[in-house]
Amino acid sequence: MLSTGRLPGQTSSLPFSEKMAKTGTISHEELEELREAFNKVDLDSNGYISTDELNELFKVANLPLPGYRIREIIQELSQTMDQDKDGKITFDEFAKVFNELKSSEVAKTFRKAINKKEGIYSVAGTSEQSGTQHSYSEEEKVAFVNWINKALEKDADCKHVLPMDPSSDDLFTAVGDGIVLCKMINLSVPDTIDERTINKKKLTPFTIQENLNLALNSSSAIGCHVVNIGAADLKEGRQHLVLGLLWQIIKIGLLADIEISRNEALIALLRDGESLEDLMKLSPEELLLRWANYHLEQAGCPRINNFSSDIKDSKAYYNILNQVAPKGDEEGIPPIPIDMSGLREKDDLKRAESMLEQADRLGCRQFVTANDVVRGNPKLNLAYVANLFNKYPALKKPENQDIDWSSIEGETREERTFRNWMNSLGVNPRVNHLYVDLADALVIFQLYEKIKVPVDWDKVNKPPYPKLGSNMKKLENCNYAVELGKKEAKFSLVGIAGQDLNEGNRTLTLALLWQLMRRYTLNILEELGDGQKVTDDTIVHWVNDTLRQAGKNTISGFKDGSISTSLPVLDLIDAIQPGSIRYDLVKTEDLTDEEKLNNAKYAISMARKIGARVYALPEDLVEVKPKMVMTVYACLMARGMKRV
Repeated sequence: MLSTGRLPGQTSSLPFSEKMAKTGTISHEELEELREAFNKVDLDSNGYISTDELNELFKVANLPLPGYRIREIIQELSQTMDQDKDGKITFDEFAKVFNELKSSEVAKTFRKAINKKEGIYSVAGTSEQSGTQHSYSEEEKVAFVNWINKALEKDADCKHVLPMDPSSDDLFTAVGDGIVLCKMINLSVPDTIDERTINKKKLTPFTIQENLNLALNSSSAIGCHVVNIGAADLKEGRQHLVLGLLWQIIKIGLLADIEISRNEALIALLRDGESLEDLMKLSPEELLLRWANYHLEQAGCPRINNFSSDIKDSKAYYNILNQVAPKGDEEGIPPIPIDMSGLREKDDLKRAESMLEQADRLGCRQFVTANDVVRGNPKLNLAYVANLFNKYPALKKPENQDIDWSSIEGETREERTFRNWMNSLGVNPRVNHLYVDLADALVIFQLYEKIKVPVDWDKVNKPPYPKLGSNMKKLENCNYAVELGKKEAKFSLVGIAGQDLNEGNRTLTLALLWQLMRRYTLNILEELGDGQKVTDDTIVHWVNDTLRQAGKNTISGFKDGSISTSLPVLDLIDAIQPGSIRYDLVKTEDLTDEEKLNNAKYAISMARKIGARVYALPEDLVEVKPKMVMTVYACLMARGMKRV
């Protein structure tokens, strides 16, 4: 199910939740609150929660209610929410029942379960518009502070705010100048931000604003959803927004290497009867669970289904630690024996503490406390296991197996750019593998709505798909997606059929994605220009006019060879914000390939620093990729048109 999908019986193409907001039944702010609550349960971002997860929610919440009352509430919620009886609850179903039960005990209790459980703090008072309260998790704050303290402890640029006290609100003050955020982004996705562009000394309100712009636009470029987060929110240290952004940045870094093209040893997780293609379709979270169960099976222990309720007794963790700990069988790596005696401890909390003491011996006691384990905090436990995997995968690449290694292709720059762009817009489910995750076209339909192409959701098949004929349902979606592209969006889709999207034809899928991204970018320019039509020629004309007024050299178009030096981009940035470019950091003549790349890294980061949301990569400038060059100039034009 998809959060933007429609409920049975709806006659409008608008999702129910958006209809409520439009009609004033629910405020936009309260809608965001509900989505935030829903996402706390929907941790894998697949767009729905199961009725079983409702039960888990109440367990985690530690509500002071008798067991029979909790069971009644769950039954009532399940019956009311799960309207199509598929055992899965979409965001629309969630929002609809919450709206209907606003004043009832069930809705109040459900809200309390989400926002008022132990460790959840109400912040920033009560909203005047909706009467709702934002909240943040004390456990998450502590975990992130400890992680940042350790990750950046040797960074001289952060000494003015580190180490932070996890028991205080230091974190929300420390992110206010943008430096820590920029550093964490580079930790998760190295080289995203050119260090030369971070303002580090004698900070003023203006240079702090630049740092925060740089952090937000770079977060978006690596696939973080930063809609409704502004520089002012970070400067003021709005707790729930700071933690939300930090979690996205940290999670991207933790899950980066849990991908077969980057870690071929993951092929050891293949099960009997599975193909390599089956394994490559799994998300990083699914692969991480598969990895945990691989080691549990090796230990002769029961498998787990999640990193929440199934790990509360610490027994699975104990056995995983024992399996992955170095045994001394590799040269130069001393053994680290795991003391398993803590398994006999009868108290869950004491057993969890004993287990974490063993994890500490491996240098992997990050993200969770004993309480977080016993309460089954799914977000922090996911982070704990991901960090353990990154340090001790304990997998070996299979040998002498009939595996087509040539089929394992890494993600291209173009594919990564499109994927990060889609994820930054908040598509649901999140795109991990471009062609696999677009095979049912649900993400494409969301992108159509982003570019103001109406989608008739009555024509869309939504998951869960039937076991028999599932691909036929997906193919029907893809056919409709191509039809929309041709008839409504007026895209050039000659030779592209629904089957091409369904089967993941790289060239043809990318052709559609490019037109979606291009239209999205041009729409922004047209909105700034009061609806005036924008073409490539319009952008080139604006760029050259701006360059001429600043006394700088112009370009012939997006294929201009001089763009490989990045000087035309840097000149435009300096024309938009005079004095922003430090030309002493730029090589201007007889450039080597390395010097061109250094200029490009500086140009991309500077564009983001002055407020342009650029998704292109430095290599796109060096190689003068016309499509990506166009997006860079279009984003700079959008930034330039906002000047007052």
